[in-house]
Amino acid sequence: MTVNTPLCFSGKKILAPMVRVGTLPMRLLALDYGADIVYCEELIDIKMLQCKRVVNEVLETVDFVAPNERVVFRTCERERQRVVFQMGSADAERALAVAKLVESDVAGIDINMGCPKEYSTKASMGAALLSDPDKIESILTTLVKGICKPVTCKIRILPSVEDTVNLVKRIEKTGIAAVAVHGRKKEERPQHPVHCDVIKAISEAVSIPVIANGGSHDFIKEYADIETFQKATAASSVMIARAAMWNPSIFRKEGFCPLKDVMQDYIKYAVRYDNHYTNTKYCLCQMLREQLETTQGKKLHAAQSTQEICEVFEMGDFYEETTAIFEAKKTSSETKTQDEDDQIEDPDVIKMAVRFDKREYPPQITPKMYLLEWCRKEKHPQPVYETVQRPLDRLFCSVVTVAEQKYRSTLWDKSKKLAEQAAAIVCLRTLGVPEGKLCEGENHLLNKRKRPDQERLINRDHGEDLAEPSHKKANFIEETPDINVPKM
Repeated sequence: MTVNTPLCFSGKKILAPMVRVGTLPMRLLALDYGADIVYCEELIDIKMLQCKRVVNEVLETVDFVAPNERVVFRTCERERQRVVFQMGSADAERALAVAKLVESDVAGIDINMGCPKEYSTKASMGAALLSDPDKIESILTTLVKGICKPVTCKIRILPSVEDTVNLVKRIEKTGIAAVAVHGRKKEERPQHPVHCDVIKAISEAVSIPVIANGGSHDFIKEYADIETFQKATAASSVMIARAAMWNPSIFRKEGFCPLKDVMQDYIKYAVRYDNHYTNTKYCLCQMLREQLETTQGKKLHAAQSTQEICEVFEMGDFYEETTAIFEAKKTSSETKTQDEDDQIEDPDVIKMAVRFDKREYPPQITPKMYLLEWCRKEKHPQPVYETVQRPLDRLFCSVVTVAEQKYRSTLWDKSKKLAEQAAAIVCLRTLGVPEGKLCEGENHLLNKRKRPDQERLINRDHGEDLAEPSHKKANFIEETPDINVPKM
């Protein structure tokens, strides 16, 4: 993979990574107002490694979706050349795996080495890394060598200027593209003065770009103050956190936009990109600040959905129009996908439009059990299931191979297990083999289940333990994962 437009970190005004704030709507709004680079909120490596990359055709985004279907990171083409993905990590290999996962969708990768919060430091991440230079070097070197996008890190200052400068010099040798320095120690908070002198000492000691951070309280009240902070620190660029959180139009050369307009622009992005309403409400509350006790602020605080938030800001019509457009796009895409599925010519697969409804079967008896029993009886290899998930709606389809013939349902299901049962039904019906439905009469598998159960109860009454050896149980579980009955 090659870098299309290498990201430059000199002379830039940058949106800092902020937990719960640096989601897609805020990043896009900052770019609109003049930010050159935007950092996403810190995302933990372990959580990201559980995610699947999904192209969202309705929203025109790339989503990284957790197993519980929560979108952990969402990005779009508009920011692809200017968004830096910040992660929390304390392990070089995990960091590299995450970087490779997102590399094609972002402009750079950053490691958080400055967060002082316990949730980060107790896992040896964030500011905890500052006391482990060897680990810092390992993580950054691994990333620089392993990916094609620029790598940065964000640190806090150490108790002494000399130690801080020495650490940054060691960081520079890893080959990273820039280092962001929050000019406070890990135990200091926003009300403490930012140490411009330490950032300046770092800037003068290294050749890579230094990004100054932490000036919102003491320096940055309006756009012109960004340059003042940059000169005071001799830094290459400035990274803004709280001042941008309060009003992202801080990046606007012409000056602040009215807060009402800023909030409405933010809401438009939040609706456009289906931002979760709790995150939208949190960011809007940060903008309102002292106005939270007004009538509008109280209504915002009480809002329990994106629609209610829009109504607070007199944007109900916008919400309805936008969601209607998305529903139409979703319906159109689903129809198109289904048509494409139906048109696929695959003579090797036998298809039927069936679903598995567990209410039609006895407890713990499934078509997969019947198919497995039939294969054993006929001395065929056990069924092999191949299941895929459709990115558009995350539904599943399974193909089962039995005696070198493939079978599947043309209907997509909401889970992998349901899709596999449907495939088994198609196979059984094609072969003319009973599938275990209640309407089929006496269930021989159920009778087989009852006999060992009854024998176990009788022998237990006589003090005998007939538990199967653990290796036999393991073999059974591997073959029939959906049930828990004795092996036949």
